[in-house]
Amino acid sequence: MTKAQGYAAQSATAPLAPFDFERRDLRPHDIQIEILYCGVCHSDIHSVRNEWKNSIYPMVPGHEIVGRIIKIGSEVKNFHANDTVAVGVMVDSCRKCPSCQEGLQQYCERGSTMTYNSPDRVDGKTTYGGYSNQIVVDESFVLNIPKAFKEEDFAGIAPLLCAGITTYSPLRHWKIGKGTKVGVVGLGGLGHMAIKLAHAMGAHVVLFTTSKSKIEDAKRLGANDVALSNNPDDMKKYASSLDFIINTVSVAHNLDLYLNCLKRDGTMCLVGYPEKPHPTPNFGNLIFYRKALAGSLIGGLNETQEMLDFCAEHHILSDIEIIPIQKINEAYERMLKSDVKYRFVIDMASLKN
Repeated sequence: MTKAQGYAAQSATAPLAPFDFERRDLRPHDIQIEILYCGVCHSDIHSVRNEWKNSIYPMVPGHEIVGRIIKIGSEVKNFHANDTVAVGVMVDSCRKCPSCQEGLQQYCERGSTMTYNSPDRVDGKTTYGGYSNQIVVDESFVLNIPKAFKEEDFAGIAPLLCAGITTYSPLRHWKIGKGTKVGVVGLGGLGHMAIKLAHAMGAHVVLFTTSKSKIEDAKRLGANDVALSNNPDDMKKYASSLDFIINTVSVAHNLDLYLNCLKRDGTMCLVGYPEKPHPTPNFGNLIFYRKALAGSLIGGLNETQEMLDFCAEHHILSDIEIIPIQKINEAYERMLKSDVKYRFVIDMASLKN
């Protein structure tokens, strides 16, 4: 076992605080990684505060990890010490079910092993995440950082491991590209990545927001148009006009407002996971124009590597604010007030303080 340091929540109401724990000894296919940066995801807050009713304490959150390999297991062949690598939301799956065989490990029919708050498939111990100085992960769930990225990019890469792949996967699945018109609901950690990626794919991008203050920034990120969803006249302009909508909002809201903006055969995909269910949509909206309401969960390992390669090619990074780990509780409160553009990333060197 290796001693590790991090920040953990001891209960749903306790602030995150320093926590000493142990990482497992390396198995033959394991990689030990020194964590350089870890993104702060809204799902970390949901999990820490037990809003999804499945939290295990103590909990070390964090699943947007960029780091450097410090040791490899005896049978690791494709990675080497000092390689810069990434780890996302999953660290294992059954690898045998149809979804895993198709490279869709996020839909593992026996349940994926999450980077934190999940039982390890071998020893049953609860996984601890990236708010720590190091992590041990099976090589099959470790990703390469493309060489086109420079060291100064590493912090901006971290949120790609969740916010990036969560938006990239549905855009790819629904074949977004030139000639398609895409709506993005919400401009936060997920929404700003959806705009950047859809724009890079060649789509015409419309942001839906309730805030006039976000119009200028949305256009800087790549949106062609911005509609204020609390303005009925704005919403009428986009009625029956969009091929696809990616809805990133993680609080319950009126879905019909956006379903009205889809063309016949259009799809709205939900990627935000609210604490409470959305109000039931009007099914006439779906039936009479053959519209679809769908969902999507992160992406498989191959698709996540594809996303990193795509972002390297188009030099897409997340817009971030770097913080020391000591400010993580403050960052959570600021996130709940949407007071970040657009993702906090922890500099793990701060743990040494």
